[in-house]
Amino acid sequence: MPVPAWLWVATIAALLGLIVIDLIVVNRRPHKVTIAEATRWIAFYVGCAVAFGAGVWIFGGGEYAAAYFTGYITEYSLSVDNLFIFMMIMASFAVPAIHQHRVLLIGIMMALVMRGIFIGVGAQAVQRFSWVFWIFGGILIYTAWKFAFNNNEDEEYDPNGGVVRLVRKLFPVTDEYHGSRLTIKRDGRRWLTPMFIVMIAIGGADLVFAVDSIPAIFGITQDAYLVFAANAFALMGLRQLYFLLGGLVEKLVYLTYGLAVILGFIGVKLVLHALHENELPFINGGEHVTWVPEINNWVSLAVIVAVLSVTTVASLIKSRRDTSRGSELPEPEPKPGPEPEPVDPARN
Repeated sequence: MPVPAWLWVATIAALLGLIVIDLIVVNRRPHKVTIAEATRWIAFYVGCAVAFGAGVWIFGGGEYAAAYFTGYITEYSLSVDNLFIFMMIMASFAVPAIHQHRVLLIGIMMALVMRGIFIGVGAQAVQRFSWVFWIFGGILIYTAWKFAFNNNEDEEYDPNGGVVRLVRKLFPVTDEYHGSRLTIKRDGRRWLTPMFIVMIAIGGADLVFAVDSIPAIFGITQDAYLVFAANAFALMGLRQLYFLLGGLVEKLVYLTYGLAVILGFIGVKLVLHALHENELPFINGGEHVTWVPEINNWVSLAVIVAVLSVTTVASLIKSRRDTSRGSELPEPEPKPGPEPEPVDPARN
């Protein structure tokens, strides 16, 4: 979809405006985000995303709109699985509830900037080198296999891993929080607070997630503008989803398998597209493989929505059954205590 420079500028300015509104409205008085408040913000951000998609449909056509909505839903669904890591980070750093929204907002802003760079590089790569589709397809198929067959339940998140450990080595860090401040001055030196460290951890974790999500959305559309917009709206709504879902995320027991199916499907789609665009000399003599089918965006949208619907319903049914079975289990009988000593009448 041809996108003039002014539209890029206007889109980025609008996204920055949403972030400023969020900062002013929510962070003017730090507080614990309630379910009702999170629901209203999610409705607002989803409404913005849908309005943007309607604009794409009107000015770009249905095919581009289908690509955008497919990418947005894919990115948002992948983000739900990432909430597990966010919860572990918050717990590991014991972030006060009143500051969790600010931590997520700043961390995701950092991730959005870094993802924008990745998207720019990726868009240039897929336009210039058709073999990049093979790499992206391979990454997604491997990730799908890992989601489906690797048991990660016993793995623990290391709050001092990677970039966080490096920051701790380079700068002094206080042991306690100082409100929402990122740094303080102590003994003539500038110290970082745990608030700064946890923001780095959130941003770094989300950047790692981009290794899966960026190839996934490039498997749906190679339009850099739509890729960036879908990522931006998915990330903007992720913070509120964190507060809304909470413990509900643990009930989505089949979500990982659903994401495996989605990533595998997009990976296969990328491989088929790579065959159509083939220029590798050892495949079909360097010629395009035109007889393999290509999967259009409407089919992709239908498959992704169907998989997410089935896995969500199945997860909630299983969770309800497990809860009902747990309530039907008989209560354990109390262990018999020591028998009372006989009373000697002579002592009375």
